[in-house]
Amino acid sequence: MSDIIRFFTDPQNLLSVGVAIAVFATVFTLLQSMQGGAGLEQRMKSVATRRDELKRRSRQAMANPGGLRHSDDGFKKRIVDQLNLMKMLEDPKVAEKMAQAGFRGPRPLTTFYFFRFASPFIFMAFGILYLFVLNDFGLTVMMRIAGVMVLATIGFYAPNIYLANRISKRRQSIMQAFPDALDLLLICVEAGMSIEAAIHKVSQEIGGSSIDLAEELSLLSAELSYLPDRRMAYDNLAKRTNHPGVKSVATAMTQAETYGTPLGTALRVMAKENRDMRLSAAEKKAAALPAKLTVPMIVFFLPVLFVVILGPAIINIQDTLAKGG
Repeated sequence: MSDIIRFFTDPQNLLSVGVAIAVFATVFTLLQSMQGGAGLEQRMKSVATRRDELKRRSRQAMANPGGLRHSDDGFKKRIVDQLNLMKMLEDPKVAEKMAQAGFRGPRPLTTFYFFRFASPFIFMAFGILYLFVLNDFGLTVMMRIAGVMVLATIGFYAPNIYLANRISKRRQSIMQAFPDALDLLLICVEAGMSIEAAIHKVSQEIGGSSIDLAEELSLLSAELSYLPDRRMAYDNLAKRTNHPGVKSVATAMTQAETYGTPLGTALRVMAKENRDMRLSAAEKKAAALPAKLTVPMIVFFLPVLFVVILGPAIINIQDTLAKGG
Protein backbone atom coordinates (compact mmCIF):
# COMPACT_ATOMS: atom_id res chain seq x y z
CA MET A 1 0.00 0.00 0.00
CA SER A 2 2.87 2.35 0.82
CA ASP A 3 4.40 1.68 -2.59
CA ILE A 4 1.13 2.68 -4.28
CA ILE A 5 0.93 5.90 -2.24
CA ARG A 6 4.59 6.66 -3.01
CA PHE A 7 3.92 6.08 -6.70
CA PHE A 8 0.97 8.49 -6.85
CA THR A 9 2.74 11.16 -4.81
CA ASP A 10 5.78 11.27 -7.09
CA PRO A 11 5.41 14.19 -9.57
CA GLN A 12 7.49 12.32 -12.16
CA ASN A 13 5.10 9.38 -12.06
CA LEU A 14 2.10 11.72 -12.33
CA LEU A 15 3.66 13.33 -15.39
CA SER A 16 4.19 9.90 -16.96
CA VAL A 17 0.58 8.92 -16.24
CA GLY A 18 -0.65 12.19 -17.77
CA VAL A 19 1.41 11.64 -20.93
CA ALA A 20 0.13 8.06 -21.20
CA ILE A 21 -3.48 9.26 -20.88
CA ALA A 22 -2.91 11.93 -23.54
CA VAL A 23 -1.40 9.38 -25.94
CA PHE A 24 -4.27 6.96 -25.32
CA ALA A 25 -6.82 9.73 -25.92
CA THR A 26 -5.10 10.67 -29.19
CA VAL A 27 -5.04 7.09 -30.45
CA PHE A 28 -8.64 6.56 -29.35
CA THR A 29 -9.76 9.72 -31.19
CA LEU A 30 -8.02 8.60 -34.39
CA LEU A 31 -9.60 5.16 -34.19
CA GLN A 32 -13.03 6.70 -33.56
CA SER A 33 -12.67 8.84 -36.69
CA MET A 34 -12.02 5.70 -38.74
CA GLN A 35 -15.25 4.10 -37.51
CA GLY A 36 -17.69 6.69 -38.83
CA GLY A 37 -19.85 4.07 -40.53
CA ALA A 38 -20.68 2.31 -37.27
CA GLY A 39 -21.51 5.59 -35.60
CA LEU A 40 -23.72 6.61 -38.51
CA GLU A 41 -25.61 3.33 -38.38
CA GLN A 42 -26.19 3.68 -34.64
CA ARG A 43 -27.38 7.27 -34.94
CA MET A 44 -29.67 6.46 -37.83
CA LYS A 45 -31.16 3.72 -35.69
CA SER A 46 -31.78 6.26 -32.90
CA VAL A 47 -33.40 8.62 -35.40
CA ALA A 48 -35.63 5.77 -36.62
CA THR A 49 -36.61 5.22 -33.00
CA ARG A 50 -37.40 8.92 -32.73
CA ARG A 51 -39.52 8.67 -35.89
CA ASP A 52 -41.47 5.77 -34.41
CA GLU A 53 -41.90 7.76 -31.22
CA LEU A 54 -43.30 10.72 -33.14
CA LYS A 55 -45.65 8.36 -34.93
CA ARG A 56 -46.85 6.91 -31.62
CA ARG A 57 -47.30 10.37 -30.18
CA SER A 58 -49.35 11.40 -33.19
CA ARG A 59 -51.62 8.39 -32.82
CA GLN A 60 -51.83 8.90 -29.06
CA ALA A 61 -52.77 12.55 -29.57
CA MET A 62 -55.66 11.54 -31.83
CA ALA A 63 -56.85 8.93 -29.33
CA ASN A 64 -56.13 10.92 -26.17
CA PRO A 65 -56.06 14.73 -26.13
CA GLY A 66 -53.86 14.64 -23.03
CA GLY A 67 -50.95 13.46 -25.15
CA LEU A 68 -48.05 11.21 -24.23
CA ARG A 69 -45.49 11.93 -21.54
CA HIS A 70 -41.94 10.73 -21.26
CA SER A 71 -40.85 8.95 -18.12
CA ASP A 72 -37.44 8.52 -16.57
CA ASP A 73 -37.23 6.21 -13.58
CA GLY A 74 -33.79 5.57 -12.16
CA PHE A 75 -31.34 6.26 -9.35
CA LYS A 76 -30.31 9.68 -10.67
CA LYS A 77 -33.92 10.67 -11.30
CA ARG A 78 -34.88 9.84 -7.70
CA ILE A 79 -32.00 11.91 -6.33
CA VAL A 80 -32.85 14.86 -8.58
CA ASP A 81 -36.51 14.73 -7.53
CA GLN A 82 -35.83 14.26 -3.81
CA LEU A 83 -33.35 17.16 -3.66
CA ASN A 84 -35.42 19.25 -6.09
CA LEU A 85 -32.29 19.94 -8.13
CA MET A 86 -34.15 21.12 -11.22
CA LYS A 87 -35.48 24.05 -9.22
CA MET A 88 -32.33 24.58 -7.16
CA LEU A 89 -30.03 24.58 -10.23
CA GLU A 90 -32.64 25.91 -12.63
CA ASP A 91 -31.35 26.97 -16.04
CA PRO A 92 -34.03 28.06 -18.52
CA LYS A 93 -31.84 27.23 -21.52
CA VAL A 94 -30.49 23.87 -20.40
CA ALA A 95 -33.09 21.82 -22.35
CA GLU A 96 -32.28 23.78 -25.50
CA LYS A 97 -28.55 23.31 -24.92
CA MET A 98 -29.03 19.57 -24.46
CA ALA A 99 -30.82 19.39 -27.82
CA GLN A 100 -28.00 21.39 -29.44
CA ALA A 101 -25.50 18.89 -28.01
CA GLY A 102 -27.45 15.96 -29.48
CA PHE A 103 -28.96 14.72 -26.21
CA ARG A 104 -32.70 14.13 -26.39
CA GLY A 105 -35.28 12.98 -23.91
CA PRO A 106 -35.58 13.39 -20.14
CA ARG A 107 -32.75 11.02 -19.17
CA PRO A 108 -29.82 13.23 -20.36
CA LEU A 109 -31.40 16.23 -18.63
CA THR A 110 -31.62 14.30 -15.38
CA THR A 111 -28.02 13.14 -15.80
CA PHE A 112 -26.87 16.72 -16.33
CA TYR A 113 -28.52 18.00 -13.17
CA PHE A 114 -27.22 15.01 -11.19
CA PHE A 115 -23.60 15.62 -12.21
CA ARG A 116 -24.06 19.37 -11.80
CA PHE A 117 -24.81 18.59 -8.14
CA ALA A 118 -22.36 15.71 -7.60
CA SER A 119 -19.28 17.00 -9.47
CA PRO A 120 -18.24 19.62 -6.86
CA PHE A 121 -18.32 16.98 -4.11
CA ILE A 122 -16.41 14.48 -6.25
CA PHE A 123 -13.68 17.02 -7.08
CA MET A 124 -13.59 18.18 -3.44
CA ALA A 125 -13.19 14.60 -2.18
CA PHE A 126 -10.36 14.02 -4.64
CA GLY A 127 -8.63 17.23 -3.52
CA ILE A 128 -8.95 16.33 0.17
CA LEU A 129 -7.65 12.81 -0.44
CA TYR A 130 -4.70 13.98 -2.49
CA LEU A 131 -3.66 17.15 -0.61
CA PHE A 132 -4.43 16.10 2.97
CA VAL A 133 -3.81 12.33 2.88
CA LEU A 134 -1.42 11.36 0.09
CA ASN A 135 0.89 14.35 -0.35
CA ASP A 136 0.79 17.93 0.91
CA PHE A 137 3.57 19.15 -1.47
CA GLY A 138 4.91 21.27 1.38
CA LEU A 139 1.89 23.61 1.26
CA THR A 140 0.33 25.25 4.26
CA VAL A 141 -3.12 24.26 5.51
CA MET A 142 -4.76 27.40 4.09
CA MET A 143 -3.18 26.84 0.68
CA ARG A 144 -4.42 23.24 0.64
CA ILE A 145 -7.92 24.37 1.63
CA ALA A 146 -7.82 26.95 -1.15
CA GLY A 147 -6.78 24.23 -3.60
CA VAL A 148 -9.71 22.06 -2.52
CA MET A 149 -12.11 25.00 -3.00
CA VAL A 150 -10.69 25.64 -6.46
CA LEU A 151 -11.27 21.99 -7.38
CA ALA A 152 -14.84 22.18 -6.08
CA THR A 153 -15.47 25.29 -8.21
CA ILE A 154 -14.06 23.52 -11.26
CA GLY A 155 -16.34 20.57 -10.52
CA PHE A 156 -19.36 22.87 -10.36
CA TYR A 157 -18.68 24.30 -13.81
CA ALA A 158 -17.33 21.07 -15.36
CA PRO A 159 -20.74 19.84 -16.70
CA ASN A 160 -21.39 23.23 -18.33
CA ILE A 161 -17.92 23.25 -19.87
CA TYR A 162 -18.42 19.75 -21.24
CA LEU A 163 -21.82 20.67 -22.64
CA ALA A 164 -20.51 23.84 -24.29
CA ASN A 165 -17.60 21.92 -25.82
CA ARG A 166 -19.96 19.25 -27.14
CA ILE A 167 -22.26 21.90 -28.67
CA SER A 168 -19.33 23.68 -30.33
CA LYS A 169 -17.92 20.49 -31.89
CA ARG A 170 -21.34 19.37 -33.08
CA ARG A 171 -22.15 22.75 -34.64
CA GLN A 172 -18.78 22.79 -36.39
CA SER A 173 -19.36 19.30 -37.78
CA ILE A 174 -22.80 20.31 -39.07
CA MET A 175 -21.69 23.56 -40.69
CA GLN A 176 -18.74 21.97 -42.49
CA ALA A 177 -21.09 19.74 -44.48
CA PHE A 178 -24.19 21.97 -44.56
CA PRO A 179 -23.44 23.78 -47.87
CA ASP A 180 -22.85 20.43 -49.60
CA ALA A 181 -26.11 19.14 -48.14
CA LEU A 182 -27.94 22.16 -49.55
CA ASP A 183 -26.45 21.47 -52.99
CA LEU A 184 -27.61 17.86 -52.81
CA LEU A 185 -31.02 19.01 -51.62
CA LEU A 186 -31.26 21.45 -54.53
CA ILE A 187 -30.45 18.68 -57.01
CA CYS A 188 -33.10 16.40 -55.50
CA VAL A 189 -35.77 19.12 -55.49
CA GLU A 190 -35.06 20.18 -59.08
CA ALA A 191 -35.21 16.51 -60.08
CA GLY A 192 -38.86 16.46 -58.99
CA MET A 193 -38.62 14.93 -55.51
CA SER A 194 -40.78 16.23 -52.66
CA ILE A 195 -39.04 18.10 -49.89
CA GLU A 196 -39.56 15.24 -47.40
CA ALA A 197 -38.12 12.65 -49.80
CA ALA A 198 -35.26 15.00 -50.73
CA ILE A 199 -34.32 15.61 -47.09
CA HIS A 200 -34.49 11.87 -46.33
CA LYS A 201 -32.28 11.10 -49.34
CA VAL A 202 -29.73 13.77 -48.43
CA SER A 203 -29.61 12.51 -44.84
CA GLN A 204 -28.54 9.12 -46.14
CA GLU A 205 -25.89 10.53 -48.48
CA ILE A 206 -24.35 13.16 -46.20
CA GLY A 207 -23.54 10.74 -43.38
CA GLY A 208 -20.02 10.18 -44.67
CA SER A 209 -19.23 13.89 -44.23
CA SER A 210 -21.13 14.65 -41.03
CA ILE A 211 -22.97 12.13 -38.90
CA ASP A 212 -24.49 14.95 -36.85
CA LEU A 213 -25.98 16.63 -39.92
CA ALA A 214 -27.34 13.31 -41.17
CA GLU A 215 -29.00 12.79 -37.82
CA GLU A 216 -30.54 16.27 -37.84
CA LEU A 217 -31.86 15.92 -41.39
CA SER A 218 -33.37 12.52 -40.61
CA LEU A 219 -35.07 14.00 -37.57
CA LEU A 220 -36.30 16.93 -39.69
CA SER A 221 -37.77 14.49 -42.19
CA ALA A 222 -39.57 12.65 -39.40
CA GLU A 223 -40.93 15.87 -37.91
CA LEU A 224 -42.15 17.09 -41.29
CA SER A 225 -44.14 13.89 -41.59
CA TYR A 226 -45.76 13.84 -38.15
CA LEU A 227 -45.86 17.33 -36.67
CA PRO A 228 -49.13 19.21 -37.25
CA ASP A 229 -47.36 22.37 -38.47
CA ARG A 230 -44.42 22.12 -40.86
CA ARG A 231 -43.07 25.43 -39.59
CA MET A 232 -42.49 23.77 -36.21
CA ALA A 233 -40.16 21.25 -37.84
CA TYR A 234 -38.02 23.97 -39.46
CA ASP A 235 -37.99 26.00 -36.24
CA ASN A 236 -36.88 22.93 -34.29
CA LEU A 237 -34.01 22.39 -36.72
CA ALA A 238 -32.91 26.01 -36.27
CA LYS A 239 -33.07 25.71 -32.46
CA ARG A 240 -31.15 22.42 -32.40
CA THR A 241 -28.28 23.84 -34.47
CA ASN A 242 -28.36 27.46 -33.24
CA HIS A 243 -26.44 28.75 -36.25
CA PRO A 244 -27.36 31.79 -38.38
CA GLY A 245 -26.89 29.86 -41.62
CA VAL A 246 -29.31 27.11 -40.63
CA LYS A 247 -31.79 29.65 -39.25
CA SER A 248 -31.81 31.57 -42.53
CA VAL A 249 -32.36 28.34 -44.48
CA ALA A 250 -35.22 27.32 -42.18
CA THR A 251 -36.83 30.76 -42.61
CA ALA A 252 -36.41 30.65 -46.38
CA MET A 253 -37.95 27.17 -46.65
CA THR A 254 -40.85 28.22 -44.43
CA GLN A 255 -41.52 31.30 -46.55
CA ALA A 256 -41.21 29.31 -49.77
CA GLU A 257 -43.90 26.87 -48.61
CA THR A 258 -46.10 29.64 -47.18
CA TYR A 259 -46.05 32.01 -50.16
CA GLY A 260 -45.47 29.47 -52.92
CA THR A 261 -42.13 30.85 -54.11
CA PRO A 262 -39.79 28.48 -55.98
CA LEU A 263 -37.95 26.33 -53.44
CA GLY A 264 -35.05 25.66 -55.82
CA THR A 265 -34.19 29.35 -56.07
CA ALA A 266 -34.21 29.76 -52.31
CA LEU A 267 -32.01 26.70 -51.83
CA ARG A 268 -29.53 27.91 -54.46
CA VAL A 269 -29.18 31.30 -52.79
CA MET A 270 -28.91 29.76 -49.31
CA ALA A 271 -26.27 27.27 -50.47
CA LYS A 272 -24.14 30.10 -51.86
CA GLU A 273 -24.52 32.16 -48.69
CA ASN A 274 -23.57 29.24 -46.43
CA ARG A 275 -20.57 28.41 -48.61
CA ASP A 276 -19.41 32.02 -48.39
CA MET A 277 -19.98 31.92 -44.63
CA ARG A 278 -17.86 28.79 -44.32
CA LEU A 279 -15.11 30.39 -46.43
CA SER A 280 -15.13 33.58 -44.35
CA ALA A 281 -14.88 31.51 -41.15
CA ALA A 282 -11.83 29.70 -42.59
CA GLU A 283 -10.25 33.02 -43.60
CA LYS A 284 -10.87 34.38 -40.10
CA LYS A 285 -9.10 31.40 -38.54
CA ALA A 286 -6.20 31.77 -40.98
CA ALA A 287 -5.87 35.48 -40.17
CA ALA A 288 -5.76 34.75 -36.43
CA LEU A 289 -3.10 32.05 -36.83
CA PRO A 290 0.02 34.33 -36.76
CA ALA A 291 -1.04 35.89 -33.45
CA LYS A 292 -1.70 32.47 -31.94
CA LEU A 293 1.70 31.19 -33.09
CA THR A 294 3.59 34.05 -31.45
CA VAL A 295 3.76 32.54 -27.94
CA PRO A 296 4.69 28.97 -29.09
CA MET A 297 7.43 30.41 -31.30
CA ILE A 298 8.83 32.48 -28.42
CA VAL A 299 8.72 29.56 -25.98
CA PHE A 300 9.88 26.73 -28.23
CA PHE A 301 11.68 28.11 -31.30
CA LEU A 302 13.72 31.07 -30.02
CA PRO A 303 15.61 29.12 -27.31
CA VAL A 304 16.62 26.53 -29.90
CA LEU A 305 17.77 29.26 -32.29
CA PHE A 306 19.81 30.88 -29.53
CA VAL A 307 21.47 27.57 -28.72
CA VAL A 308 22.25 26.87 -32.40
CA ILE A 309 23.57 30.36 -33.09
CA LEU A 310 25.37 31.16 -29.84
CA GLY A 311 26.49 27.63 -28.96
CA PRO A 312 29.49 27.44 -31.35
CA ALA A 313 30.56 30.99 -30.43
CA ILE A 314 30.52 30.17 -26.71
CA ILE A 315 32.53 26.99 -27.34
CA ASN A 316 35.13 28.94 -29.35
CA ILE A 317 35.43 31.57 -26.62
CA GLN A 318 35.91 28.87 -23.98
CA ASP A 319 38.61 27.17 -26.12
CA THR A 320 40.40 30.49 -26.65
CA LEU A 321 40.34 31.30 -22.95
CA ALA A 322 41.56 27.81 -22.11
CA LYS A 323 44.50 28.11 -24.56
CA GLY A 324 45.34 31.60 -23.38
CA GLY A 325 45.36 30.44 -19.78
